[in-house]
Amino acid sequence: MKFAVINFPGSNCDMDLYYAIRDGIKQPVELVDYRSESLAGFDGVLIPGGFSYGDYLRSGAIASQAPIVKEIIRFANEGKIVLGICNGFQILTELGLLPGALIKNEKGRFICETVALKVVNNETAFTSEYQANEVINVPIAHGEGRYYCDEATLKELQANNQIAFQYCENVNGSVEHIAGVMNQQKNVLGMMPHPERAIEEILGSDDGLKLFQSIINYQVRVNN
Repeated sequence: MKFAVINFPGSNCDMDLYYAIRDGIKQPVELVDYRSESLAGFDGVLIPGGFSYGDYLRSGAIASQAPIVKEIIRFANEGKIVLGICNGFQILTELGLLPGALIKNEKGRFICETVALKVVNNETAFTSEYQANEVINVPIAHGEGRYYCDEATLKELQANNQIAFQYCENVNGSVEHIAGVMNQQKNVLGMMPHPERAIEEILGSDDGLKLFQSIINYQVRVNN
């Protein structure tokens, strides 16, 4: 399975994702520039964290206008795997590929720590290697990671099992402690925590590795 890691000006987690794929699950991976207009030959698209375009206007807003996004949208609409982490999550909401929005943390400060997450839905392309309601430890690093949606959208997310992860504690004020959501088709995931920073014990946790392994196992099932 070949992955593309999209690189925007200001991205600072692109290499973390690159190494998580290359060394963690040992799959082919390439960095793809935001000015590219093709994702031909790739099986999965990864949008990293960081501060694309310096987070000017609004986190992810300028990145959502980059040339590569038309291909990301095509990828998502064709049912292929798209994962956005932190700023990548913000970009996916700006593109309308995921519902809701990410706003400033409740206490108005940047949070950088390892937090406990609950796996809400373990029957997806991103979570099948986890147990239902499993608690995992994954780092966060964001100032605008508070997930918000209106009540009607929340009910849809719950009814369709689109909530992938929840914080075990209210770390940033997110609605229903939401840390990660999927689209209805469940081939697109956005999450604020950084699984690519939790792929081996020397980093403090290897709980993020199962997310990437889940993607590989899903692709094997699809191809068979």
